[in-house]
Amino acid sequence: MTVLSTAEWQVRSASHLARVQRHTQPRRERRSRGAVHPVYDFLFQYYSYSAGKLEAWHPSPHEGVEDSPAARARFCAPLYEAHAGVVRRSAHALSRAERETLRQVRQVLCDTRERAANFGCYGLHEWAMVYGGHDVRHAGIAPLRLPQEQIDALVSQRPVACSHFDAFRFFAPAAKPLNRLPLAWATRYDAEQPGCIHANMDLYRWAYTAMPHIGSDLLADCFELAVELRELDMRASPYDLRALGFAPVCIETPEGREEYQRHQRALSARAAVLRDALIDTLSGFTL
Repeated sequence: MTVLSTAEWQVRSASHLARVQRHTQPRRERRSRGAVHPVYDFLFQYYSYSAGKLEAWHPSPHEGVEDSPAARARFCAPLYEAHAGVVRRSAHALSRAERETLRQVRQVLCDTRERAANFGCYGLHEWAMVYGGHDVRHAGIAPLRLPQEQIDALVSQRPVACSHFDAFRFFAPAAKPLNRLPLAWATRYDAEQPGCIHANMDLYRWAYTAMPHIGSDLLADCFELAVELRELDMRASPYDLRALGFAPVCIETPEGREEYQRHQRALSARAAVLRDALIDTLSGFTL
């Protein structure tokens, strides 16, 4: 157990707040004027973790903080307890049901890690969602950068190999039979693999599911990776986001597919490190 002084944990807390407010403050500003962002709002809408919770700092599992009025006000029961001059997480903070949830999360992460990575999807899921002009979600903010017939032709002619159910379920009805993998809600984690940008984005979901027990440093690492993955996701989409500062990754060309795969592999390597960290950290709560 590393014990942080009051000054140390307050500096860590302030640093964490500054780190995540680069994203939470613009989100609040957009909401105040009723504006939406087709790339970044996803991180606060699809993922059900509030900006306020993301901003709140918690120590890592191996850390406690020096007992003080400030520490007791910030780190309260039932999650924390004070003993022998140190405020630390309570050994009884997790219920049996919560431990079971964390065990299931860890199992999903372990199973995903063990599967072979696929780097051949090229982000076609966003194209399959608008196949045939179905549910063009961002049309009012960002136009499609190709004619609908060219989008449909790409989806029809390229192999569609989406392994993430929560992307697949938004496919246009006519595009679902084109997917090479049979996906269903009941078995939604059975095809998760470490090359998938959505599986890697979901490391953020699994991190906040385990909060505050895993600590805010690992949470913020997963969140920042999710931001970069989302940027790649939408840059490779059929939407034209150049007005928002996002150059397209043109997966309809061989050069674009090569660029997408290069970014995908680099982000997957970073995700592997965070997945390992989550698995190792969760091991302490699920035994």
